[in-house]
Amino acid sequence: MASTQESTLRIVAAVFRNRAGEVLGVRKAGTSSFMMPGGKIEPGETSLQAVVREIAEELHLDLDADRLHHLGLFRAPAANEPGFTVRCDVYVWPDPLSGLPTVHDEIVEAIWVPVTSRAPEIAPLSRDVVFPHLRASEQHEHQ
Repeated sequence: MASTQESTLRIVAAVFRNRAGEVLGVRKAGTSSFMMPGGKIEPGETSLQAVVREIAEELHLDLDADRLHHLGLFRAPAANEPGFTVRCDVYVWPDPLSGLPTVHDEIVEAIWVPVTSRAPEIAPLSRDVVFPHLRASEQHEHQ
């Protein structure tokens, strides 16, 4: 039996939105789930350093770490690794993107996803955990 530590993937992700408020979803080669761009934290890296590096690799966007807002640390079933859980530091980029970024590295597709989406091809972390959090914080801001 694997320990909890072995079955938990420590990752980072970034929320990018367009002017309509939709969230960027990316799909890795050989997978069917769309997730927020990001990836695994390398040894010796902080989560902030990891998200800046991952976004540079996957989207060729050079982010200013000081402008990223830490949304929180979230847990959900892993989308592409059955039996695994992800623990993910999620960061929000403050500026809307004007178009879909070009994808690189292992990413093969990018789409805009409404924050209300319940589509099965959206990774559980995004669909079931982060999207409801984003919706709740938006409602709080508009009160």
